[in-house]
Amino acid sequence: MPVRHSDAARAAVLVLHGGRADSLARSRPWNVAALRMRPVVRAVAAAVPDDEVFLGQVRYRLQGWNGSRADPVGDVRRALAELVRLVGEVPVILVGHSMGGRAALRVAAATQVGGVVALAPWCPEGEPVAHLQDKKVIALHGDRDRVTDPSESIAFVRRARAAGSRAGVLLVKGGDHAMLRRYGTWHGATGAAVAELLRPTEPPGGLLARALSAADSGLL
Repeated sequence: MPVRHSDAARAAVLVLHGGRADSLARSRPWNVAALRMRPVVRAVAAAVPDDEVFLGQVRYRLQGWNGSRADPVGDVRRALAELVRLVGEVPVILVGHSMGGRAALRVAAATQVGGVVALAPWCPEGEPVAHLQDKKVIALHGDRDRVTDPSESIAFVRRARAAGSRAGVLLVKGGDHAMLRRYGTWHGATGAAVAELLRPTEPPGGLLARALSAADSGLL
């Protein structure tokens, strides 16, 4: 679903909403998980005002991950293929919340994906990391999240680093899973992270630099 389209795009950002562990119900644009990403999309658009950066949202067919089916992963791969047809092969940054964060991290193996901003991602033990070699990953996780465990994000990033990824975690102090507590920090940090990942080199003291310099996690 294009939000900002350019026929001469030099890069693209795709936003992936959350969902459920198991559900075969159809995904609708008025689902709460999809609606929650609207202000995130606006924050990214404000942080990256360049009209040559395509901005779009991915809409899943079904609401659930559904075990080994990993339904959102196939949807995101189809979205990347559609993006190539729309604007050609351009660098892509994926922004995913919760289940969308898990899908973004899985699909980051695609050659056009250069980085991922994972918001309160669902990172269960055993998630693959080898494909993240040379990829940039910023995970933002609320330290009061009771739906997805911030310690699992930290463990995931630790394994991704060992596999050669430039990855880091920043914890949002007092942040919850829905990103409603301290929403301004969530939105601002997401926009700043995307803007940094779109640059060939991150600025000194930027979010990625802060995340990478932390042994386990930094704090926002």
